[in-house]
Amino acid sequence: MSRIQELFKKKNKQVLNVYVTAGYPQLNSTVPVMQALEKSSADLIELGMPYSDPLADGPVIQASSTIALQNGMTIKKLFEQLKEMRASVQVPVILMGYMNPILQYGFDKFCADAAAVGVDGLILPDLPEFEFENEYGSIIKKYKLDFIFLVTPETTTERIKRLDALSTGFLYAVSSSSTTGKDQNMSGVSAYLQRLQEMKLKNPVLVGFGIKDKASFEAASEFANGAIIGTAFIKALEGASDVAAATEQFIRTVK
Repeated sequence: MSRIQELFKKKNKQVLNVYVTAGYPQLNSTVPVMQALEKSSADLIELGMPYSDPLADGPVIQASSTIALQNGMTIKKLFEQLKEMRASVQVPVILMGYMNPILQYGFDKFCADAAAVGVDGLILPDLPEFEFENEYGSIIKKYKLDFIFLVTPETTTERIKRLDALSTGFLYAVSSSSTTGKDQNMSGVSAYLQRLQEMKLKNPVLVGFGIKDKASFEAASEFANGAIIGTAFIKALEGASDVAAATEQFIRTVK
């Protein structure tokens, strides 16, 4: 059983996954922010690997990606930073990113290095289902990494079931077909989440996009196992001289 699966076995409601861009706000902020997230009771950490053309990300996360790249963050540098991660971070860690830089790094090498430093799973929004099944999924499984697909309110029932069958860890329910950081009317999302709940999916469901505070976190958690917060946390880190204090203060406003 993976760390992610163990987490959901112990806790299946109000699971908080927090997204942070690796190498932001400073190059060496990555692990200190992760340590502060665990200390503040985040259940999962989603580490964004900065990329120059992040299709699913809104302006705040795009800006953090640009700063992280300017700081000198690369996949190689990230794995160097994460080498000692498991000495101080016990919660599951997911890498979120895009295929282009991973293919340049080498897909097999990327998965091997991720597993070696203690990463638990991957979210790659631009890896299509067909390529996952026919080329990359077997490599991901070889290194015992969970893989999380995304579904939206427009995804057909048949496709949701297919992506749920292919996913391990959890299913990422995007609250709308927009980019991250857009304000969502969570009451309008509840019908979609209820539909997912009624489908009796194999995986737990975490809701992302538009979750920013205690109210939206609790609303998203009503019909799902928990939620993902990214943009609001990146804003909280912006210009922070003490990333640990800023992290703890932000998480207190959510949980």
